[in-house]
Amino acid sequence: MKLWINGGLKDAAEARVSALDHGLTVGDGVFETLKTVRGLPFALTLHLERLTRSAAALGLPEPDHDEIRRACAEVIDANPMERGRLRVTYTGGTASLGSERVDQEPTLVVALGAMPARPRVGSVITVPWTRNERGALAGLKSTSYAENVIALARATERGASEALFANTAGQLCEGTASNVFVVLDGELHTPPVSSGCLPGITRALVVAWAGALETALPHDVLDRAEEVFLTSSLRDVQAVDRIDGRPVGTAPGPVTAKTQRIFEERAAADPDPRLP
Repeated sequence: MKLWINGGLKDAAEARVSALDHGLTVGDGVFETLKTVRGLPFALTLHLERLTRSAAALGLPEPDHDEIRRACAEVIDANPMERGRLRVTYTGGTASLGSERVDQEPTLVVALGAMPARPRVGSVITVPWTRNERGALAGLKSTSYAENVIALARATERGASEALFANTAGQLCEGTASNVFVVLDGELHTPPVSSGCLPGITRALVVAWAGALETALPHDVLDRAEEVFLTSSLRDVQAVDRIDGRPVGTAPGPVTAKTQRIFEERAAADPDPRLP
């Protein structure tokens, strides 16, 4: 396996970043995860635009899109596979052991691993921890991911594949690595970005392509939703059949199935879509 670190390809066994990298010591970094299918990354432009927004919000230098595109292409060519998880990580670079940054070049790592297709249906749990919709990291794809690790571990322990958070206002927010959609009276809704959720790439495409409404929703909407599904770059559109062990109708329901079909058709027609 080969990956890209700071300007070139390295064998995975020889790839190194500094033990003092700020992304490692204090989580001072941002990242993007894309799917690749037969050597093509999906929605690379949208992911690079979000990476730049996240970096700017953290005060990191603007990422070089041309370099990242070149790095992605070389990593994909060096690691041929049918379906992959492409990860772009961008950190503050070598710094002190504290929170202060020093004037150093950022670290860029691009890696690719094999990834089987996700099941079209999965189950979720809710967790007692909340997203802070007013926090400095709200809506950013930050490498500070420990909350998600903890919540996903609980989901795995309980036989589920994802965990859903409320925010501090008691509203439905997001999953550990997904956005959530619900069907109410036949209409499709998803929490707005103001809820503190990540502005997911697949989420935005589903809103545009399937006509979903961005609606502030109480967390207990999950108890009465007719259908629930998740979106992410690796899941695409995944129906939810159980929440905390409780069945959710027949999954996928008609709205979810239609959304899955629309997304598959539009994504296949354009591997690098733009938003309206």
